[in-house]
Amino acid sequence: MRKLLKYLKDYKKECVLAPLFKMLEAVFELAVPVVIANMIDNGIRPHDSHVILRSFGILIVLAVVGLTVSCTAQFFAAKAATGFAKHLRYDLFGHILSFGFSEIDNIGTSTLITRQTSDVNILQNGVNMFLRLFLRSPFIVAGALIMSFMIDIKSAAVFVAVILLLSAAVTFIMKNNIPLLKTVQKKLDDVLYLVRENLSGIRVIRAFTLEDGQIRGFKKTNEDLTRTQLRAGTVSALLNPLTYVLVNLGIVLLIYVGTIRVRSGALTSGQVVALYNYMSQILLELIKFANLIIILNRTVASASRVNEIFDTKAAMDVSGTEYPFDDNGAHSAIEFENVCLKYHELADEAISNVSFTVEKGMTFGIIGGTGSGKTTVASLIPRFYDATGGSIKIFGKDIRSIDVAALRRCVGIVMQKSVLFEGSIRDNLKWANPSATDEELLAAADAAVCRAVIEQKGGLDGRVESGGRNFSGGQRQRLCIARVLAGNFPVIIFDDSSSALDYMTDQTLRQNIRNLKYHPTVIIISQRSISVADCDRILVMDDGSVVGNGTHRELLDNCEIYKEIHSTHDAKEEG
Repeated sequence: MRKLLKYLKDYKKECVLAPLFKMLEAVFELAVPVVIANMIDNGIRPHDSHVILRSFGILIVLAVVGLTVSCTAQFFAAKAATGFAKHLRYDLFGHILSFGFSEIDNIGTSTLITRQTSDVNILQNGVNMFLRLFLRSPFIVAGALIMSFMIDIKSAAVFVAVILLLSAAVTFIMKNNIPLLKTVQKKLDDVLYLVRENLSGIRVIRAFTLEDGQIRGFKKTNEDLTRTQLRAGTVSALLNPLTYVLVNLGIVLLIYVGTIRVRSGALTSGQVVALYNYMSQILLELIKFANLIIILNRTVASASRVNEIFDTKAAMDVSGTEYPFDDNGAHSAIEFENVCLKYHELADEAISNVSFTVEKGMTFGIIGGTGSGKTTVASLIPRFYDATGGSIKIFGKDIRSIDVAALRRCVGIVMQKSVLFEGSIRDNLKWANPSATDEELLAAADAAVCRAVIEQKGGLDGRVESGGRNFSGGQRQRLCIARVLAGNFPVIIFDDSSSALDYMTDQTLRQNIRNLKYHPTVIIISQRSISVADCDRILVMDDGSVVGNGTHRELLDNCEIYKEIHSTHDAKEEG
């Protein structure tokens, strides 16, 4: 938790004023039993109406002032807590975006969502309650204890015994509850992961009528979370009844001792009432403090989980000093030399000893079956992952020496999964080039064969719903292609991004890309030979290795795997 306190640095004033106003409120509350004792001993017993009215007026003033002070304290505490959460969310979000694909794969999207939302909300509530109660409750307990000693030392011994017993109980419960609360948050991650997976794959689940199996799986995970929550809740629930029992036993003992002291003339009835009120204040504050302990337990657990994310650093060094746009006379756009990649340290190699060269302005195809390593190759060029062996150059420079932001301004990639964001079509198309004019966006749309789609949806101001769900799969693919084409990237990668297009649309798209005025270097990745047949050169991959490299005609003559891909799938389509 200490690491996260820096997010309160802009709210130092609020962090000081909130507990101070709460302590001021506590002072007014501690004065109430004294006023009541005076009313009983000097007003009610001798029937002095003047003393009664004056005491009643003082109680009204104490209540009004106490309420005002309390509201002020709540305001400062809430302001500090919400500001803390705002800055924490901002930095956490930025830190998550700094992760490479490897870190996101290892941590998991559902875990990141939980820590960005649920854990930060728990921290916000913890800061709020801490500022309101961490000084007030101990101050009232200590103040009530001191006031009781000032009234009668022998009776105050009961207070000491109760406070010691309660402190021991709270410490025991706190020690056992923190590990359980950490486990609860981990189980919550599992539930969120299942919900996210099922919602994203709902069509597949329904297509195979697997709803009952998924429901059973979710029920098991949810029951596991519930059992853990019940265990944690059972431990936490001991605090309130235990506090009530101990303090009420203390009150019974106090009344018994007080009765004996009144009969002996050592105490007045008003003083006994004051002692009872102080014991009641201790009861209420210890209950609040016990609840604060529960909240702080959850806060500490959530702080630990958030710090785990902050402690996770991106393994990739993105601080290159060179830029791919520098004119260094290189003839090649992309060079792979014996490149290997393992997604995890203990995993098998996804690609092994991959070598090829893509000349400037060339249209280069990469083809292979599912799992052959095509997308892995595409991910290495803009450094979504770092190769674990070999070297990759762009325009003659090792990509590890290039500033990543500059590299990705040089390489535009249309990924397999077409992703659109909520907003207008114009907003989505401007992602690659924020300064693009409407004419440039429409020119890119023409090249991507989606001008008609845009007009059908209301032009560039047409609405795009979350995830682009108001567009078909083929429409989303073409809009994503248009978005990249609007960026005028020197290198463009199409990672199986025309899989939802019919043959004629795909052919028109490829022809339009060849006719682009600025002649980018184009890499087309596909499982269909029709999509790469007219490329200048084609790389054939199988099981992470290169098994062929040549033109369409050369590969048909010399590469059995390419010949098999062409004959089993594309020959039928051409026919």
